[in-house]
Amino acid sequence: MPFVDIRLAGSATREQKAALVADITQSLVERLGKPAAAVQINITELSIENYGAGGLLMADRAPAISPTSDREDANVADTPR
Repeated sequence: MPFVDIRLAGSATREQKAALVADITQSLVERLGKPAAAVQINITELSIENYGAGGLLMADRAPAISPTSDREDANVADTPR
């Protein structure tokens, strides 16, 4: 049984989380042949005041972005890729 653990820096809307669950479940069904009922997904939202990277709290790295923003990885904009 596949178990997927997602940690988000910041928050997402209920609709966004529902879409993630549906998309990831469908991907595991298609790619691994797993039954949808067997797929378990846990989403944990981390407060950007309780999460840091590169020696800084995420809250101090970038301005707060709304959960519906189109900007990818908005909370880690200063992180080198």
